[in-house]
Amino acid sequence: MSGDMTHEEHGSVAVEEHGHGVVEGNPFADPGLPEHLPRLTDIDEKAAKRAERIVAGLFLLSALATIAFMICYTEVPNNTSSIVNFFPLGAMSASNFALGVTLGVALFSMGAGAIYWARTLMTDVEVPQERHELESTPQDKAEGISEFQQGVEDSAWKQRPLIRRTLIGAMAVLPLPALWILRDLGPLPGTAQRQTAWTAGELIINDNSISLDGTQGSGLKPEDIEVGALVSASPAAVLTAGDNTNDMMSMSAILLVRMNTADIKSQQEIDWGYQGIVAFSKICTHVGCPVQLYEQQTHSMLCPCHQSTFDLSDDGKVIFGPAARSLPQLPITVNADGYLVAKSGFDQPVGPSFWERG
Repeated sequence: MSGDMTHEEHGSVAVEEHGHGVVEGNPFADPGLPEHLPRLTDIDEKAAKRAERIVAGLFLLSALATIAFMICYTEVPNNTSSIVNFFPLGAMSASNFALGVTLGVALFSMGAGAIYWARTLMTDVEVPQERHELESTPQDKAEGISEFQQGVEDSAWKQRPLIRRTLIGAMAVLPLPALWILRDLGPLPGTAQRQTAWTAGELIINDNSISLDGTQGSGLKPEDIEVGALVSASPAAVLTAGDNTNDMMSMSAILLVRMNTADIKSQQEIDWGYQGIVAFSKICTHVGCPVQLYEQQTHSMLCPCHQSTFDLSDDGKVIFGPAARSLPQLPITVNADGYLVAKSGFDQPVGPSFWERG
C-alpha cells in the first residue's frame, strides 16, 4: 500500500479519547480543569480566623477613613494660605490633599477587603458553565436563585459575624461624605444673601486698578467716567479682605455707567446717581451670572448667560429674558476729596432670586 493517507483516513486518526470525551478532528486534547488544591484557610481554622481579622481590619479602616474625610472637609482650610508643596506631587492646598488621601484610603480599603475575603474565605471550587441563550428559561432562573443562595452559604456570611458586622458598618458609613458635602446647601441663607460690603461712605474702587495681590487700588472721580462709558468697580473693603476677597466681590461687584441726565427716565435713579453716573449690581437677578454687555444707545444691559436684559435708564427694570427682578441700584455720591463713594448699601438683595427670598 502507498504511504499516502486520504483525508478521511487522517480524520479518523485525529479522533482522540480522554477523560472529557471524544474530540473529532482536533489534534489537541482538552486538558480539562486542573486538580483542585485546597487553600490554607480551607484546612486551617487559625489561618481562616487570621484572614477574617484582616478583612475586618480593612473594612474598619475604610470606615475610619470615611469619617476622616468628613472631618478634613470641615476642618482643613482651603485657601491661599494652606498651599503646601507635597513632593513629588507638586503644590496643592492642604484640603485637597487631605480629602484625596482619606477618600482614596476609604475606597481602596473597602475594595481590598472584599477581594481578600473572596480569595481566602469564599469558596474557590471551579464550576464550569456551558454557554446558553441570552434569555434564561424558568428552570435556569430557578437554578440561578439556588446558586445565589448557595453562594451566600459558601461565602461564610453567616459563619463569620465579624466580617458581616464590619462590612455592614463600613457600607453604612460610606454614603455619609455625600450627605456631609450636601449639607452646604443648607441651612436656609436667611440674611446672608442680603449683606454686601457697601456702607455709607465706602470708597468705590476701579477693578482695573486693583493689583495682582489684591492689596492696592485707586478710587474713581466723576471726571474719570465719560458719557456712555462702563466701569467695573468694587468697594475699597476688598483690598483688606484677604482670603474673603472673592466672596466679597461676588456679592458687592457693581457697574458704573454715565448717561445724559435727560435720558434717565426715573427720578429716583437720578437722585441715587451723581451727575448722570449710576451704579448697579453686576450680578444678574436670574441665576447670578455677571452682566457686562452694555448697549450705549438703548442703555440696555445684557446678561450673556440667558439673555436677561435690563434697562439701566429706568431703575434697571427687566425688559427681556427670564430674570424676575430689576438690577439693584447702589446710591452714590462724592466725598470731600471728590471721589465716588456709596451713600448707603443696596435697598434690596443682590444676586439671583430664589423661593426663600422675601
